[in-house]
Amino acid sequence: MRALRKNKTLQYGIPMMVLIIGGSFGLREFAQIRYDAHKLHSKVDPALEERIRNNKVTLESEYEKMKNDTYEDWKNIRGPRPWEDSKSVQEQQREKQQT
Repeated sequence: MRALRKNKTLQYGIPMMVLIIGGSFGLREFAQIRYDAHKLHSKVDPALEERIRNNKVTLESEYEKMKNDTYEDWKNIRGPRPWEDSKSVQEQQREKQQT
């Protein structure tokens, strides 16, 4: 019995292997719970899924709409800074754009 207690493989190796192997099984179970919860939250309402399927807007159709537009009169208007009042900045930008 004393010889078994002094054996380093039994003293350190076996507990380490139990932790490694047991940890991998435990981690797999916790990860499976995560994936199962994700499946439950990702279900789509059937009515919404039907609307998405019936929507015939494609990238090509949107490109065709935008292809013939002219952007020569387009102006870049900056948004308000965090310390500025957004309403007053928008009014100033509109006044500048109209003149």
